[in-house]
Amino acid sequence: MHDWGMMNWGWGGMIFQVLFWLVIIIGVVWAVKYITGQSRRNFTSGEETALDILKKRYARGEIDREEFEQKKRELV
Repeated sequence: MHDWGMMNWGWGGMIFQVLFWLVIIIGVVWAVKYITGQSRRNFTSGEETALDILKKRYARGEIDREEFEQKKRELV
């Protein structure tokens, strides 16, 4: 009698297992990045967005609330 378990799959079974675990690992990494919010930031360029700069200017008191809100509406 033949044993039709995983051992008879040969290379196909091994490739399937590797792909399965790769998908699992990539899924976990994606989920962690999504939950921590890193997927929404631009880490590749390291540059600040215009909204980040506007928020800093408002925090430093360089612009008042009215100007901040006006410029924010223009950016968004």
